[in-house]
Amino acid sequence: MLKSKVIKICMGVVTLGLLFSVAAPINASAAMSRNKFIGNIIGNGVPSNFSNYWNQVTPENATKWEAVESSRDRMNWGGADTDYNYAKSKGFKFKFHTLVWGSQAPKWITRISQADQRAEITEWIQAAGRRYSGSDFVDVVNEPLHTPIDFKNAIGGDGSTGWDWVVWSFQQARKAFPNSKLLINEYGIIGNPSEADRYVKIINILKNRGLIDGIGIQCHQFNMDTVSVGTMRTVLNKLSATGLPIYVSELDITGDDATQLARYKEKFPVLWENPNVKGVTLWGYIQGQTWKANTHLVNSNGRERPALQWLRSYLASH
Repeated sequence: MLKSKVIKICMGVVTLGLLFSVAAPINASAAMSRNKFIGNIIGNGVPSNFSNYWNQVTPENATKWEAVESSRDRMNWGGADTDYNYAKSKGFKFKFHTLVWGSQAPKWITRISQADQRAEITEWIQAAGRRYSGSDFVDVVNEPLHTPIDFKNAIGGDGSTGWDWVVWSFQQARKAFPNSKLLINEYGIIGNPSEADRYVKIINILKNRGLIDGIGIQCHQFNMDTVSVGTMRTVLNKLSATGLPIYVSELDITGDDATQLARYKEKFPVLWENPNVKGVTLWGYIQGQTWKANTHLVNSNGRERPALQWLRSYLASH
């Protein structure tokens, strides 16, 4: 009888141990597969160690209109296909970035009539939707506050809402990407509650029309290096009040090893542990392949910087 109880207890311990071993993440990517994603960009090619760290893909440039259609009606989907197919092959979430943006639009669009501009934007959105219908997310309009398109009058201009061109863009995207979550994306928000208020006005216009599924906030080093934790929380609360999920879309932080580490340890948890933040995408991680110096997390020799070592440990336990 005693022996039987011992066996049962031992079996229970083994079972419990197996449960913990299955649940225990082996890297940052595994840690995030359960409820939130931790992603990164792909630039000119897929890094060999990408899947060691990240489980979501955003093309850095390949899905921007200028990259695809720099010459009118001549589409180059090569880079976009590479990024999309890689994400799908790995089971990673894919975000199409971006459909309508006042930067990196093809130069020829400003030299044609408004009627032709409207037709070409419609054609671009529809073509992207057909080719990448399996996109998990789409940045429909990028930086409406700070980088509006020069040709917005072709698609409604300010109109009665003050943002009719944004509304039109989301209406077209909803038809072209019926199975994707439609996002708006903007910089300068995380460090500025007043800008967050302006942003929320656009978001609520879209929400009231059933056109938006989430809020993108860029968190670049020019905000993140100096922003206070208090300001971050204030802004996140403002965005959360819309009832929409938040996606940190473009995170990078500078500094020497010690400074970057301290900044990540102080500020990343504010983003990650907010229940309304459903994913975080970093904007590059390899030295020499980031848009701002000292934002990288992996040195050119393949060695992880302290901030990445900490991030992996943090994600494994959170």
